[in-house]
Amino acid sequence: MSENATGTGTEKRIVQRGLWFEEYELGAVYEHRPGRTITEADNTLFTTQTMNTQALHLDAAYAAGTSFGERLVNSMFTLSTLVGLSVAQLTQGTIVANLGFSEISFPKPLFHGDTLYAETKIVDKRESKSRPGEGIVTLEHTARNQHGDVVAVAVRKTLVRKRPA
Repeated sequence: MSENATGTGTEKRIVQRGLWFEEYELGAVYEHRPGRTITEADNTLFTTQTMNTQALHLDAAYAAGTSFGERLVNSMFTLSTLVGLSVAQLTQGTIVANLGFSEISFPKPLFHGDTLYAETKIVDKRESKSRPGEGIVTLEHTARNQHGDVVAVAVRKTLVRKRPA
C-alpha cells in the first residue's frame, strides 16, 4: 500500500490528492479535464454575489450594443474557474497557501454556453527558505474555450507541502 492508501486486507484504496512539492516537474503541462460549460446562471450569480454591477455581465440590451454583441462572462469568474479546474490534479490537500497572482490576461472573451478547458505548466519551483517542509511552486494556468482560443492566462505562486516523512 502507498502512503496515501488506506484499508484492510488486500484491497488497495487510493485517496485523491494533489502533488507533493517533490512531484512537481519543471516544464510539465497538466491538462485538467473535464472542462466546465459556463451558463448564464453561473455568470449572473457570481457577478451579483461579488457586487460587480458591470452592465457587460448583467444587461443584455446594453451588451447587444457593444462590439461583443452579447453579455460577457465575468473575467473574475473565468479566472476562478481556471484555477478551480486545476485543484483536484495539482493542489488538493497539498497546498498551504496561494502567495500571489501575476501576468493575468484575458486575450478573448468567454460567453454563456462556452466550455472552459484548463491546463497548467510548471514554470518554477524552489524549497522555502523560511518554512521547512514546504516549497514554492509557480504555475502558469491557461484557459481555452471549446474552439481552442486562449481566453485567460494567469501565473500563480503557491506554497506547497513536501511529502510527509
